[in-house]
Amino acid sequence: MNEKITVRRMTAEDIEQVLEVERACFSDPWSRDVFNATLLLPYAYYYVAEISPENGEKRIVGECGVRDIFGEGEITNVAVLYDFRGKGIAKRMLETLLIESSAKGVRSFTLEVRAGNRPAIELYRGFGFRTEGVRANFYERPMEDALIMWRRER
Repeated sequence: MNEKITVRRMTAEDIEQVLEVERACFSDPWSRDVFNATLLLPYAYYYVAEISPENGEKRIVGECGVRDIFGEGEITNVAVLYDFRGKGIAKRMLETLLIESSAKGVRSFTLEVRAGNRPAIELYRGFGFRTEGVRANFYERPMEDALIMWRRER
């Protein structure tokens, strides 16, 4: 089966499916209220990866977002459903996020990632992110350090 994957801006109509991605990917997922509030922020840019099978309904399989804090982008979410990992979806979402945010004036980006999440760390390194710090025991369920990564203005 051929599937087309589209990365586009998140809308309020996407929240129900985005919540499914959040619950599947994070031990402390965001709530509906958080997404509703976040989508109203003029400095927040959130995206979804939507799969369109030839025969079937469109389905959101990934999400990511950034908040523009005075020209510095705080990337808050990058998630892809397990069955769709390894297909370049996170890379496409992150690329879209970085390009569109940069066009709006964001010059540097930061994020936190579980210290043991090697695939994500390698993805971020591929986009020029470098580890600049550690937040000890930042994550719960399971307890784990967070690496603080930055991609600085060049």
